[in-house]
Amino acid sequence: MTDLDDSPGTPRVDDVLPPPAAPPEPRGRKASGSLSSDAWRELRSRPLVALCAGVVLLIVLMAAVPRPFIALLTHDSGRCELADSRVGPSLDHPFGFDLQGCDYLAQVVRGSRPSLLIGLAVTCGALLLSVLLGLLAGFYGGWVDSLLSRVTDVFFGLPFVLGATVILVAFPSHGLGAMTLVLVGLGWTTMTRVMRAQVIALKDADYVHAARSTGAGPLRLMVRHILPNAVTPVVVVAMLNIGNVISGEATLDFLGVGLQYPALSWGLQLNAAQSYFLDFPHLLLFPALFLSATVLSFILLGDAVRDAYDPKLR
Repeated sequence: MTDLDDSPGTPRVDDVLPPPAAPPEPRGRKASGSLSSDAWRELRSRPLVALCAGVVLLIVLMAAVPRPFIALLTHDSGRCELADSRVGPSLDHPFGFDLQGCDYLAQVVRGSRPSLLIGLAVTCGALLLSVLLGLLAGFYGGWVDSLLSRVTDVFFGLPFVLGATVILVAFPSHGLGAMTLVLVGLGWTTMTRVMRAQVIALKDADYVHAARSTGAGPLRLMVRHILPNAVTPVVVVAMLNIGNVISGEATLDFLGVGLQYPALSWGLQLNAAQSYFLDFPHLLLFPALFLSATVLSFILLGDAVRDAYDPKLR
């Protein structure tokens, strides 16, 4: 007996029945879009990113408006009494008192401002310098690239903390601005190399040649066509750099070559507490916890952004 599907002139079952429908896309999942939207979706799916972003936001608010946090968390009278010097934590004063008899929680909150200001200012300054130098070196090449690359190599060979220590010791009357300039001068090299590599990879792209054929000059090519496509990896490296700068600033303060009293910073608090750690551990514990949480949050957040924007790491 001949099968019905194989009879001449009879349509096959596969030709009559409609093709199977594609399985429905899971609810809440959208089609892949641009790199930025994919990266944002990847970041939102990670609980660690939300935790680190929350810590960073908390530290930023503490540095910007410290009074509400101090009023909410402790009974700080605003005065320092030597009779309260080095008194340990209590319900009214959760962090205890420092060497001068000041509420230690209030001092730790106020100490976040210089560290965060220097970290953000140095990173922004180094980012701008790196984008400019890397753009020029990668686009023009030749002697411009050779000169800027050799200068970058010289600064890259200077240790960050040791170089800053030598410079700051030579100019003892320095403040927040001087420290920022010194750290910017020592912290731009890695981002410059990343920017240069990105520009070299993009300057021969088809859309750049098309723009050049329409009469676009070097400045327009760099600013309008190359810079928007080359700057993302440099910004990611800058985010990683914020934590390193804050750590370096605290190290310089701890060594006594950074900010000086009566300024407040976590590094200065660690410097004052080192001699009293065994008898009064709270003096060292609380600024160290705040410093570690801040640096770790910035580094983990930068790592997550780097992984999200690099398709090879997904």
